[in-house]
Amino acid sequence: MPQTHFVMALATEPLIVQRPEGLYCPVGDFFIDPMRKVDRAVITHAHSDHARTGHRHYLCAAPGEAVLRARLGRITLQTLAYGEQIEHHGVKLSLHPAGHVLGSAQVRLEHQGRVWVASGDYFCSALGEAQSGLAPFEPVPCHVFITESTFALPLYQWRPQAEVFDDINAWWQANAAQGRPSVIMAYSLGKAQRLQGGVDASIGPIAVHGAVAPINAAYAAAGVALPPTVPVDALSPADLGRALVIGPPTASAPAAADALAQASRAFASGWMALRSRRRAQGLDRGFVLSDHADWPGLLRAIDATGCEQVIVTHGQTDALVRFLSEQGRQARTFNKPPQPASTPVA
Repeated sequence: MPQTHFVMALATEPLIVQRPEGLYCPVGDFFIDPMRKVDRAVITHAHSDHARTGHRHYLCAAPGEAVLRARLGRITLQTLAYGEQIEHHGVKLSLHPAGHVLGSAQVRLEHQGRVWVASGDYFCSALGEAQSGLAPFEPVPCHVFITESTFALPLYQWRPQAEVFDDINAWWQANAAQGRPSVIMAYSLGKAQRLQGGVDASIGPIAVHGAVAPINAAYAAAGVALPPTVPVDALSPADLGRALVIGPPTASAPAAADALAQASRAFASGWMALRSRRRAQGLDRGFVLSDHADWPGLLRAIDATGCEQVIVTHGQTDALVRFLSEQGRQARTFNKPPQPASTPVA
């Protein structure tokens, strides 16, 4: 636990509450990652469970503009550079790197001496790692930290990225030596680009599904270097046998489906830490590679804020609240009161 904490300013009304539309700032009259149509939406990143169509006004971090427009089309969008501050209805708002995907941001709100931070999804590594090409997670001092908890169980502890990519390259190399295509499923925004940037492109051609190509273009527009890729259907049979094919898990089969029938199939995700997930999907390999913080990373991020209170959302909320309370933290979810802090466990 941190040796120093932010001291909560005198206030009774929360700066952020949960409403059916999503997280809402009553003083500023705007939402963060709303699920329903609203007038003003601050978007932490462009994944579909955080960024939806239909809002009148959008605000996001400048590095994520191209990705958000690629996902949502024509929208009324304002952008902020990381750390740039604006004021709306007396609330000072700024966006800070989350390290999750291109343009991902934490939302810092300040009003009458109170500082709240909504993390969105973030990648904070207890190993000190960051994703290549992305601004690394930036701890933001605050009174209240609203954290995600996707992988908030002690079993989720990521290996060093270099080791994971060594495993992926060895799998791809072995398949290529047999003339067998390597198909790796990965989310089209974030994970697909992380794979492209981390694998050894000298092994063979890299082919991407049509859903990945426009996101690659947005990354390139933001200055993130990725190796050359081709559409799956553009590969000759010989090249396909040496190829790494990257596509989302929900993708429909490409025209080259017959040629890929004998492919070795893998999935890159933090969920691959669960053997049951790998078996249920009939995969040849499961690579544990996540764009979210693991258990040590979550604790490191919370500790680094120096916050007085933690509000836990999106994932293993009860487990994280219970652990933090046992460690002497004031922690809760939005729909439950704070658990009383216990004497810290040594």
